[in-house]
Amino acid sequence: MYRALWNLLPGPTPVKALLAIAFAIGVFFLLMEVVFPQISLVMPYNDVAV
Repeated sequence: MYRALWNLLPGPTPVKALLAIAFAIGVFFLLMEVVFPQISLVMPYNDVAV
């Protein structure tokens, strides 16, 4: 799977590496800013009544 993604990226190896790193950082920030805050609202650990 990773080989197919690598082959889809344009350019020589250094450009591919920079694009892969930029894409990974983008996915990380998307998860941290959008996905995880929405998921945390429905997680059971928010109910702290003992």
